[in-house]
Amino acid sequence: MGYRSLLVLLDHDPLCSARTRVAIRLAKSFDARLSGFAPTGLIDLPSAPAAAASMAEFAAEAQDNLLRDAESAARAFEKACAAAGFSHGEAIVEEADSATALLHHALCHDLTILNQPDPSLYGHAVRRELIEQIVLFSARPTLLLPYAGSFEAPLHKVMVAWDGSREAARAIADALPLLHQAREVHLVAWQERGLRAGAPVRPRRLDEVRQWLKWHGVEAQIHIEPAAAPIAEAMLSRISDLGADLLVMGAWGHTRWSERVLGGATRGLLASMTVPVLMSH
Repeated sequence: MGYRSLLVLLDHDPLCSARTRVAIRLAKSFDARLSGFAPTGLIDLPSAPAAAASMAEFAAEAQDNLLRDAESAARAFEKACAAAGFSHGEAIVEEADSATALLHHALCHDLTILNQPDPSLYGHAVRRELIEQIVLFSARPTLLLPYAGSFEAPLHKVMVAWDGSREAARAIADALPLLHQAREVHLVAWQERGLRAGAPVRPRRLDEVRQWLKWHGVEAQIHIEPAAAPIAEAMLSRISDLGADLLVMGAWGHTRWSERVLGGATRGLLASMTVPVLMSH
């Protein structure tokens, strides 16, 4: 079992070259195809007709600049593939809204590779919104790389965060190719609040999940942790204790009025992640 097609976002973020190297390494390890996707994004014109007319020329020039930037990112991707001796890469440039186009292309790829946005960089809020949209609405899993650190070594020790949810179950299934490559898999759950100290507990079918993984050729160790809040901090602490180099988790979301937003634990993890995270929603 393995991924057959990967999708990586190309842009002029300083993290793009490292993201591309990780994507190429993963594609090589699975003998998969890799699509480097460079969307231009779109220029929004003012809604007032008079203002729109005066801005039309500026908008056209700005859109041309965006197209040149996307083409430049695509060329850099092709050079990186050639330098790595990787012949199964394809660069795609598209004049389209970035989130909409990424979600469309993700439909026909097994995994989308993005970066956690660096809060010190200009445009951080826009990049964060893009990441959140992909995590929430993509039909495929998303692999997010932290903005700090180097993650080009194989991902050999994996922590799976289990909470009994549909999202968690899907994330484990989506991560199976990476779990097969891992040397250690740690299945971690947090004990529900309200149970007396020392009470026996197996949160939400944990043994069944381990057995299911075993049927798929993956041996997992079970860890049951005391209930902790906020849960994102508890996950980061356990990652550090285990020395894990990949986290697999379900991405929670909920509806706020007419808007779809990430849950607090998912957003907290995205803001402070220290290792790559595979998320599915």
